[in-house]
Amino acid sequence: MALQPDDVLDARGLPCPLPLLKAKQALSRLAPGQVLEVIATDAGSWRDLETFIEQSDHQMPEREERGDVYYYWIRKALEPSP
Repeated sequence: MALQPDDVLDARGLPCPLPLLKAKQALSRLAPGQVLEVIATDAGSWRDLETFIEQSDHQMPEREERGDVYYYWIRKALEPSP
């Protein structure tokens, strides 16, 4: 069961690294703890978003691949890194 997003970013058709850059912009507009759903068709987004999450305080509680479309749910960090 997918998480209920507070905002949805449709990045289908955007080449690398645009899905990641657009996700960062969308996260900056969310309140801490809110969830962003990202929908992308760029296969590189799987690795890009995983690396971004590992290097940030954000969380990715769920992601899935449905055919050629990738879905990510990113929870914005509760507090920014110092």
